[in-house]
Amino acid sequence: MTSFDTSKGAPKKREPQPRGAKERGNKPINQSEAADRFIASTVHEKMHDDRLWTLRKNRDKITYAIEEWEELRELASQIKLHTLSHLDQYLEMFERNARANGVHVHWAKDGAEHNRIVHKILADHNVKTLVKSKSMLTEECGMRHYLDAVGIEVIETDLGERIQQLDGEDPSHIVVPAVHKTREDVAEVFANHLGTDPNESDIPLLCEQQRQKTRPYILNAGAGMTGCNFAVAETGTVVVCTNEGNADLSANTPPLHIVSAGIEKLVPRAEDLGVFIRMLSRNAVGSPITQYTSHFRGPRDGAEMHIVLVDNGRTERLGMEEFWTSLKCIRCGACMNTCPVYRRSGGLSYGAVYSGPIGIILDPTINRRKYSSLPFASTMNGSCTNVCPVKINIHEQIFAWRKVMAENHELPVIKKTMMKAAGELLSSPALYRTAIRSADSALRILPRFLVYNPLNTWTRQREMPEAPDQSFHSWWKKNRMNGKKEKA
Repeated sequence: MTSFDTSKGAPKKREPQPRGAKERGNKPINQSEAADRFIASTVHEKMHDDRLWTLRKNRDKITYAIEEWEELRELASQIKLHTLSHLDQYLEMFERNARANGVHVHWAKDGAEHNRIVHKILADHNVKTLVKSKSMLTEECGMRHYLDAVGIEVIETDLGERIQQLDGEDPSHIVVPAVHKTREDVAEVFANHLGTDPNESDIPLLCEQQRQKTRPYILNAGAGMTGCNFAVAETGTVVVCTNEGNADLSANTPPLHIVSAGIEKLVPRAEDLGVFIRMLSRNAVGSPITQYTSHFRGPRDGAEMHIVLVDNGRTERLGMEEFWTSLKCIRCGACMNTCPVYRRSGGLSYGAVYSGPIGIILDPTINRRKYSSLPFASTMNGSCTNVCPVKINIHEQIFAWRKVMAENHELPVIKKTMMKAAGELLSSPALYRTAIRSADSALRILPRFLVYNPLNTWTRQREMPEAPDQSFHSWWKKNRMNGKKEKA
């Protein structure tokens, strides 16, 4: 959270926080419209871009210092490849060993079943308040809203998640859920919901306020919940990585601990953890390791532990020839931090639990129609693939999803018309060269208002280049053809 006004003595005029994509049932998310609103909020756009680019630079600095970094990436990729190729065996091994440790293991085929299982566990223990650490899977399942509807209060203990919960928003980033908010935004949220001073935007003081307000919930909760970064098959252990220690408090203070884990989080052996622990925080925020790396192997004396293993489309995704390797993802957020579209448009513009490049390839497997526009929210520059610690070919999968959307008639009418026209133009060299000459001539003579108008989407956030005196093709024909006959 960064203040947007650093000038001494200057009056602070707060820019309202732009909201995310508008929900329209199962209709396609209009990411572009939401992105336009975020970009128009120049204070938030600049803060968001600067902060995430800082995380990317921190990541580069600390990874380049490790001589064997590319070997680690390859090893991590191969471990995930092996695990996903034998997922049924490792899931059975994990269940067997977890049960031997005294843990209750449940299986959920989708988000709805996950929520029912968690509800039943809580109801059986007469729990009315659940404290939980950050978990993207529970967001994916809509668990908090489900439990709220049946009278069970869910309190997020992660600072960013709690900010988003109080403000009625989804997380905008996998690792830093409230990264799109300025410190003034947070001060307003806390003033409205925690009764703090709306003019107090000092970050340590804001953090302390959240800590003081949340601690009583942790001490009095009937149950705690954590997510799962890694699940070790050979030991039945769940590993959770945090920087605030809130997962330890949620798991160890209440008498009941529930773990929500996606089936893809498996790694075969404890020694495999060393590879991923070295990579996770370095890729996420540029630090050598998370402050807390907690291993939960079984319940405490007198306590109870449950693990819910969730499919929710993962098995189906595993059978998708072009998209199954997205299951390698360790949720580090590095692809988001480097993506120029995500950095400038904000995570909430995607209208989905997962945003940025990884969201673009995950979300259509959840709902192809609703997220049909997301594969086009990319420049296809490949930076996401270059930073991925497990070598997911993200940009190639984005392109593959574009083909799927086109083949299944999921393109908007305007985009479909433009792509058809572009196809005709690019398939004819003569027509293409005529169009280029005409466009260059038009740029030289047309008034600005005719070029920069609502119909020309290309000029909404960028200036057109100056038209050259001649095209490269014309120059080549004049200076290099030497009388050779030009091919059509």
